[in-house]
Amino acid sequence: MHTPEAATRPFSALRLFFTGIAMGIADLIPGVSGGTMAFILGIYEHLLSAIKSFNVQLLRLLGQGRWRAALTSIPWGFLIPLGLGVGTAVLAMARVMRYLLENQPVYLFAFFFGLIVASIIAVGATVRWNPGAAAALAGGTAAGYVIVGLVPLTMPHDPVTLFFSGALAIMAMILPGISGSFILLILGQYAYVLDAVADLNLLAIVPVALGAVVGLLGFVRLLSWLLRHYHNVTVAVLMGFMVGSLRKIWPWKEVVETMLDRHGEPVPIRERNILPDMAAQEFWIALAIAVIGFVLLNVIDHAQTGANPMLRRLGWNRQARQEQDSRVPG
Repeated sequence: MHTPEAATRPFSALRLFFTGIAMGIADLIPGVSGGTMAFILGIYEHLLSAIKSFNVQLLRLLGQGRWRAALTSIPWGFLIPLGLGVGTAVLAMARVMRYLLENQPVYLFAFFFGLIVASIIAVGATVRWNPGAAAALAGGTAAGYVIVGLVPLTMPHDPVTLFFSGALAIMAMILPGISGSFILLILGQYAYVLDAVADLNLLAIVPVALGAVVGLLGFVRLLSWLLRHYHNVTVAVLMGFMVGSLRKIWPWKEVVETMLDRHGEPVPIRERNILPDMAAQEFWIALAIAVIGFVLLNVIDHAQTGANPMLRRLGWNRQARQEQDSRVPG
Protein backbone atom coordinates (compact mmCIF):
# COMPACT_ATOMS: atom_id res chain seq x y z
CA MET A 1 0.00 0.00 0.00
CA HIS A 2 1.32 3.37 -0.99
CA THR A 3 1.75 6.04 1.64
CA PRO A 4 3.21 9.53 1.22
CA GLU A 5 6.95 9.51 1.46
CA ALA A 6 6.93 12.07 4.26
CA ALA A 7 4.22 10.39 6.28
CA THR A 8 6.53 8.75 8.76
CA ARG A 9 5.12 10.64 11.72
CA PRO A 10 1.70 9.45 12.90
CA PHE A 11 -1.24 11.77 13.53
CA SER A 12 -4.54 10.95 15.19
CA ALA A 13 -7.73 11.61 13.25
CA LEU A 14 -8.85 14.01 16.00
CA ARG A 15 -5.69 16.07 15.72
CA LEU A 16 -6.02 16.21 11.93
CA PHE A 17 -9.66 17.27 12.24
CA PHE A 18 -8.79 20.20 14.52
CA THR A 19 -5.83 21.11 12.31
CA GLY A 20 -8.29 21.22 9.39
CA ILE A 21 -10.55 23.51 11.40
CA ALA A 22 -7.60 25.86 11.98
CA MET A 23 -6.76 25.79 8.26
CA GLY A 24 -10.38 26.45 7.27
CA ILE A 25 -10.69 29.41 9.64
CA ALA A 26 -7.41 30.84 8.32
CA ASP A 27 -8.63 30.58 4.73
CA LEU A 28 -11.63 32.72 5.67
CA ILE A 29 -9.34 35.58 6.72
CA PRO A 30 -7.87 37.82 3.98
CA GLY A 31 -4.09 37.74 4.25
CA VAL A 32 -3.97 34.47 6.20
CA SER A 33 -3.68 31.15 4.36
CA GLY A 34 -4.45 27.58 5.29
CA GLY A 35 -0.86 26.81 4.34
CA THR A 36 0.27 29.01 7.22
CA MET A 37 -1.67 26.94 9.74
CA ALA A 38 -0.50 23.65 8.19
CA PHE A 39 3.07 24.91 8.50
CA ILE A 40 2.59 26.11 12.07
CA LEU A 41 0.86 22.90 13.22
CA GLY A 42 3.48 20.56 11.82
CA ILE A 43 1.67 18.80 8.96
CA TYR A 44 2.95 20.86 6.03
CA GLU A 45 5.28 18.32 4.43
CA HIS A 46 2.78 15.52 5.10
CA LEU A 47 0.09 17.56 3.33
CA LEU A 48 2.34 18.09 0.30
CA SER A 49 3.09 14.38 0.13
CA ALA A 50 -0.60 13.46 0.43
CA ILE A 51 -1.49 15.76 -2.45
CA LYS A 52 1.34 14.22 -4.50
CA SER A 53 -0.41 10.85 -4.31
CA PHE A 54 -2.80 12.17 -6.97
CA ASN A 55 -0.37 11.39 -9.78
CA VAL A 56 0.06 9.68 -13.14
CA GLN A 57 0.24 6.28 -11.44
CA LEU A 58 -3.22 6.88 -9.98
CA LEU A 59 -4.58 7.72 -13.45
CA ARG A 60 -2.94 4.60 -14.85
CA LEU A 61 -4.57 2.42 -12.20
CA LEU A 62 -7.95 4.00 -12.88
CA GLY A 63 -7.49 3.53 -16.63
CA GLN A 64 -6.73 -0.15 -16.07
CA GLY A 65 -9.88 -0.54 -13.99
CA ARG A 66 -7.86 -1.35 -10.87
CA TRP A 67 -10.15 0.65 -8.61
CA ARG A 68 -9.13 -0.97 -5.34
CA ALA A 69 -5.43 -0.38 -5.98
CA ALA A 70 -6.18 3.21 -6.99
CA LEU A 71 -8.20 3.89 -3.85
CA THR A 72 -5.62 2.36 -1.51
CA SER A 73 -2.87 4.50 -3.07
CA ILE A 74 -4.44 7.61 -1.52
CA PRO A 75 -3.77 8.40 2.19
CA TRP A 76 -7.45 8.77 3.05
CA GLY A 77 -6.73 8.39 6.75
CA PHE A 78 -4.83 11.68 6.54
CA LEU A 79 -6.93 13.57 3.98
CA ILE A 80 -10.46 12.73 5.15
CA PRO A 81 -10.26 14.05 8.76
CA LEU A 82 -8.24 17.04 7.57
CA GLY A 83 -10.77 17.80 4.82
CA LEU A 84 -13.68 17.33 7.22
CA GLY A 85 -12.08 19.85 9.55
CA VAL A 86 -11.61 22.40 6.75
CA GLY A 87 -15.19 21.90 5.56
CA THR A 88 -16.60 22.14 9.07
CA ALA A 89 -14.75 25.39 9.71
CA VAL A 90 -15.87 26.95 6.43
CA LEU A 91 -19.53 25.99 6.98
CA ALA A 92 -19.68 26.75 10.70
CA MET A 93 -17.38 29.76 10.97
CA ALA A 94 -18.00 31.70 7.75
CA ARG A 95 -20.69 33.90 9.30
CA VAL A 96 -18.68 34.36 12.51
CA MET A 97 -15.54 35.36 10.61
CA ARG A 98 -17.54 37.73 8.40
CA TYR A 99 -19.04 39.35 11.50
CA LEU A 100 -15.62 39.73 13.14
CA LEU A 101 -14.06 41.10 9.95
CA GLU A 102 -16.82 43.67 9.63
CA ASN A 103 -17.22 44.59 13.30
CA GLN A 104 -14.04 43.62 15.19
CA PRO A 105 -11.20 43.49 12.62
CA VAL A 106 -8.59 44.87 15.02
CA TYR A 107 -9.15 42.11 17.58
CA LEU A 108 -9.34 39.38 14.93
CA PHE A 109 -6.09 40.40 13.24
CA ALA A 110 -4.42 40.93 16.62
CA PHE A 111 -5.05 37.26 17.46
CA PHE A 112 -3.58 36.04 14.16
CA PHE A 113 -0.69 38.49 14.48
CA GLY A 114 0.24 36.92 17.84
CA LEU A 115 -0.07 33.42 16.38
CA ILE A 116 2.18 34.15 13.42
CA VAL A 117 4.83 36.00 15.44
CA ALA A 118 5.06 32.98 17.75
CA SER A 119 5.24 30.61 14.79
CA ILE A 120 8.05 32.63 13.22
CA ILE A 121 10.08 32.30 16.43
CA ALA A 122 9.34 28.57 16.70
CA VAL A 123 10.24 27.89 13.06
CA GLY A 124 13.33 30.08 13.29
CA ALA A 125 14.65 27.90 16.11
CA THR A 126 14.65 24.88 13.76
CA VAL A 127 16.70 26.55 11.00
CA ARG A 128 20.48 26.09 10.88
CA TRP A 129 21.37 29.73 10.39
CA ASN A 130 24.13 30.52 7.93
CA PRO A 131 24.58 33.16 5.20
CA GLY A 132 22.48 31.14 2.74
CA ALA A 133 19.57 30.73 5.16
CA ALA A 134 19.76 34.40 6.14
CA ALA A 135 19.62 35.43 2.46
CA ALA A 136 16.67 33.08 1.89
CA LEU A 137 14.85 34.61 4.87
CA ALA A 138 15.47 38.12 3.54
CA GLY A 139 14.29 37.15 0.05
CA GLY A 140 11.14 35.45 1.34
CA THR A 141 10.36 38.41 3.61
CA ALA A 142 10.79 40.92 0.78
CA ALA A 143 8.65 38.85 -1.59
CA GLY A 144 5.87 38.39 0.98
CA TYR A 145 5.95 42.07 1.95
CA VAL A 146 5.65 43.22 -1.66
CA ILE A 147 2.96 40.71 -2.65
CA VAL A 148 0.57 41.50 0.22
CA GLY A 149 0.92 45.21 -0.55
CA LEU A 150 0.05 44.98 -4.25
CA VAL A 151 -2.92 46.93 -5.62
CA PRO A 152 -5.50 44.99 -7.68
CA LEU A 153 -4.92 44.99 -11.43
CA THR A 154 -7.42 45.35 -14.25
CA MET A 155 -7.19 42.16 -16.28
CA PRO A 156 -9.44 40.38 -18.81
CA HIS A 157 -11.63 37.45 -17.86
CA ASP A 158 -10.82 35.17 -20.77
CA PRO A 159 -10.30 31.41 -20.17
CA VAL A 160 -6.49 31.60 -20.37
CA THR A 161 -6.29 34.41 -17.80
CA LEU A 162 -8.74 32.59 -15.53
CA PHE A 163 -6.72 29.37 -15.83
CA PHE A 164 -3.46 31.03 -14.77
CA SER A 165 -5.26 33.02 -12.06
CA GLY A 166 -6.58 29.78 -10.57
CA ALA A 167 -3.11 28.22 -10.73
CA LEU A 168 -1.44 31.20 -9.02
CA ALA A 169 -4.17 31.43 -6.37
CA ILE A 170 -3.82 27.78 -5.35
CA MET A 171 -0.02 28.10 -5.24
CA ALA A 172 -0.41 31.07 -2.89
CA MET A 173 -2.86 29.13 -0.74
CA ILE A 174 -0.28 26.38 -0.25
CA LEU A 175 2.48 28.84 0.66
CA PRO A 176 2.53 30.04 4.28
CA GLY A 177 1.77 33.72 4.65
CA ILE A 178 -0.01 34.38 1.35
CA SER A 179 -3.77 34.10 0.81
CA GLY A 180 -5.12 32.56 -2.38
CA SER A 181 -8.20 34.80 -2.35
CA PHE A 182 -5.89 37.81 -2.01
CA ILE A 183 -4.01 36.74 -5.16
CA LEU A 184 -7.32 36.55 -7.05
CA LEU A 185 -8.07 40.06 -5.78
CA ILE A 186 -4.69 41.34 -6.99
CA LEU A 187 -5.27 39.76 -10.42
CA GLY A 188 -8.64 41.46 -10.71
CA GLN A 189 -10.53 38.14 -10.73
CA TYR A 190 -11.93 37.88 -7.20
CA ALA A 191 -15.33 39.54 -7.74
CA TYR A 192 -15.69 37.93 -11.17
CA VAL A 193 -15.03 34.43 -9.82
CA LEU A 194 -17.44 34.99 -6.91
CA ASP A 195 -20.14 36.06 -9.38
CA ALA A 196 -19.37 33.03 -11.56
CA VAL A 197 -19.77 30.67 -8.61
CA ALA A 198 -23.00 32.37 -7.51
CA ASP A 199 -24.40 32.17 -11.05
CA LEU A 200 -22.96 28.69 -11.79
CA ASN A 201 -21.17 30.14 -14.82
CA LEU A 202 -19.24 27.03 -15.91
CA LEU A 203 -17.43 28.93 -18.69
CA ALA A 204 -15.64 30.84 -15.93
CA ILE A 205 -15.59 28.20 -13.18
CA VAL A 206 -14.03 25.40 -15.26
CA PRO A 207 -10.86 27.31 -16.34
CA VAL A 208 -10.26 28.48 -12.75
CA ALA A 209 -10.80 24.96 -11.38
CA LEU A 210 -8.52 23.40 -14.02
CA GLY A 211 -5.85 25.98 -13.25
CA ALA A 212 -6.15 25.25 -9.53
CA VAL A 213 -5.77 21.49 -10.10
CA VAL A 214 -2.77 21.86 -12.41
CA GLY A 215 -1.16 24.47 -10.17
CA LEU A 216 -1.69 22.41 -7.02
CA LEU A 217 -0.42 19.11 -8.40
CA GLY A 218 2.60 20.73 -10.05
CA PHE A 219 3.55 23.16 -7.30
CA VAL A 220 3.45 20.65 -4.46
CA ARG A 221 5.97 18.53 -6.36
CA LEU A 222 8.29 21.50 -6.68
CA LEU A 223 7.92 22.35 -2.99
CA SER A 224 8.48 18.73 -1.95
CA TRP A 225 11.61 18.54 -4.09
CA LEU A 226 12.95 21.75 -2.58
CA LEU A 227 12.23 20.55 0.97
CA ARG A 228 13.90 17.23 0.24
CA HIS A 229 17.07 18.67 -1.34
CA TYR A 230 17.30 22.19 0.18
CA HIS A 231 15.29 21.84 3.37
CA ASN A 232 17.07 24.47 5.44
CA VAL A 233 16.97 27.21 2.80
CA THR A 234 13.39 26.37 1.78
CA VAL A 235 12.14 26.55 5.37
CA ALA A 236 13.92 29.92 5.74
CA VAL A 237 12.12 31.20 2.61
CA LEU A 238 8.75 29.98 3.91
CA MET A 239 9.50 31.62 7.24
CA GLY A 240 10.23 34.82 5.31
CA PHE A 241 6.80 34.67 3.67
CA MET A 242 5.26 34.62 7.13
CA VAL A 243 7.38 37.59 8.24
CA GLY A 244 6.38 39.55 5.13
CA SER A 245 2.71 38.70 5.63
CA LEU A 246 2.72 40.57 8.95
CA ARG A 247 2.33 43.71 6.83
CA LYS A 248 -1.14 42.52 5.82
CA ILE A 249 -2.10 41.20 9.25
CA TRP A 250 -1.11 44.34 11.20
CA PRO A 251 -4.34 45.16 13.06
CA TRP A 252 -4.37 48.95 12.73
CA LYS A 253 -5.01 50.28 9.23
CA GLU A 254 -6.28 53.29 7.37
CA VAL A 255 -8.26 52.80 4.14
CA VAL A 256 -6.67 54.67 1.23
CA GLU A 257 -8.70 53.37 -1.72
CA THR A 258 -11.96 51.42 -2.13
CA MET A 259 -13.90 49.63 -4.87
CA LEU A 260 -17.50 48.44 -5.21
CA ASP A 261 -18.15 44.73 -4.74
CA ARG A 262 -20.75 42.70 -6.62
CA HIS A 263 -23.44 44.01 -4.26
CA GLY A 264 -22.48 47.63 -4.88
CA GLU A 265 -20.91 47.96 -1.43
CA PRO A 266 -17.54 49.71 -1.02
CA VAL A 267 -14.67 47.43 0.00
CA PRO A 268 -11.08 48.50 0.74
CA ILE A 269 -8.49 47.59 -1.90
CA ARG A 270 -5.57 49.62 -0.58
CA GLU A 271 -4.81 50.24 3.08
CA ARG A 272 -2.00 51.82 5.02
CA ASN A 273 -0.69 50.54 8.33
CA ILE A 274 -0.84 53.10 11.11
CA LEU A 275 0.30 53.24 14.73
CA PRO A 276 -2.39 52.48 17.32
CA ASP A 277 -3.62 54.93 19.92
CA MET A 278 -1.93 53.50 22.99
CA ALA A 279 -4.22 55.49 25.28
CA ALA A 280 -7.32 53.78 23.87
CA GLN A 281 -8.91 50.77 25.53
CA GLU A 282 -9.01 49.03 22.13
CA PHE A 283 -5.20 48.93 22.00
CA TRP A 284 -4.83 47.17 25.34
CA ILE A 285 -7.58 44.65 24.56
CA ALA A 286 -5.99 43.93 21.16
CA LEU A 287 -2.58 43.57 22.81
CA ALA A 288 -4.00 41.08 25.32
CA ILE A 289 -5.60 39.09 22.48
CA ALA A 290 -2.31 39.08 20.55
CA VAL A 291 -0.51 37.80 23.67
CA ILE A 292 -3.13 35.04 24.03
CA GLY A 293 -2.50 34.00 20.42
CA PHE A 294 1.26 34.12 20.99
CA VAL A 295 1.10 31.99 24.15
CA LEU A 296 -1.39 29.54 22.63
CA LEU A 297 0.85 28.82 19.65
CA ASN A 298 3.89 28.33 21.87
CA VAL A 299 2.02 25.87 24.08
CA ILE A 300 0.73 23.92 21.06
CA ASP A 301 4.20 23.83 19.52
CA HIS A 302 5.83 22.67 22.76
CA ALA A 303 3.16 20.00 23.27
CA GLN A 304 4.07 18.66 19.82
CA THR A 305 7.85 18.96 19.87
CA GLY A 306 8.97 19.56 23.45
CA ALA A 307 11.47 22.04 21.99
CA ASN A 308 9.68 25.38 21.79
CA PRO A 309 12.36 28.06 22.33
CA MET A 310 10.15 30.43 24.35
CA LEU A 311 8.88 27.83 26.83
CA ARG A 312 12.30 26.24 27.22
CA ARG A 313 13.67 29.64 28.18
CA LEU A 314 10.95 29.84 30.81
CA GLY A 315 12.15 26.57 32.30
CA TRP A 316 9.75 24.12 30.66
CA ASN A 317 12.59 21.82 29.62
CA ARG A 318 11.78 18.28 28.75
CA GLN A 319 12.77 15.81 26.11
CA ALA A 320 10.84 16.02 22.88
CA ARG A 321 8.25 13.36 23.34
CA GLN A 322 7.60 10.56 20.93
CA GLU A 323 4.31 11.09 19.14
CA GLN A 324 1.68 8.94 20.91
CA ASP A 325 -1.06 9.24 18.32
CA SER A 326 -2.08 6.01 16.64
CA ARG A 327 -0.76 5.65 13.09
CA VAL A 328 -3.12 6.88 10.40
CA PRO A 329 -3.83 4.16 7.84
CA GLY A 330 -2.59 5.03 4.36
